[in-house]
Amino acid sequence: MNSIVLLAAEEDINPLVPKTYDIVWSAIVFIVIAFVFAKYVVPRLTKVLDERTQKIEGGIAKAEAVQAEAQATLQQYQEQLAEARLEAARIREEARTQGAAILSAMRSDAQAEADRIVAAGHSQLEAQRQQIVTELRSELGRTAVDLAEKIIGQSVADEAKQSASIDRFLAELDANAGIGVGR
Repeated sequence: MNSIVLLAAEEDINPLVPKTYDIVWSAIVFIVIAFVFAKYVVPRLTKVLDERTQKIEGGIAKAEAVQAEAQATLQQYQEQLAEARLEAARIREEARTQGAAILSAMRSDAQAEADRIVAAGHSQLEAQRQQIVTELRSELGRTAVDLAEKIIGQSVADEAKQSASIDRFLAELDANAGIGVGR
């Protein structure tokens, strides 16, 4: 019977259900731990989480501010770039205009220089022509005097007569040349 009582007592004890004193002491420890957590840990955790939330929100606000500033800077940069492009186009156009003006001035100067050179050439040719005509007249006059001396047989040494004869001969020659030019 002893063994039956032990077996009956063992059957009443459920190993999955704890004893009452275990439940009481576990509840007291749980309440103490819950109180410590509620009094010290949860407020600190809440404080840390709130600080983190504030930092994150502040970081987001800063990021938004920085992004807005970056957007404004980008807009300003794009405006400056557009202005620089317009300025570059204006400078190029101004350079083209100045280049055309310089080219026109250089052509004008070159044409004036060419005209001056041609005029100087003409005047030099005219001077040389006059010199040659004068030399030819002088030579022609001497030749005419020499021929006259040979034809007459006497010396035409008198300068006045010689000069008058030369002038008369040249005048006749010019008159004949003027008639010949008109033909």
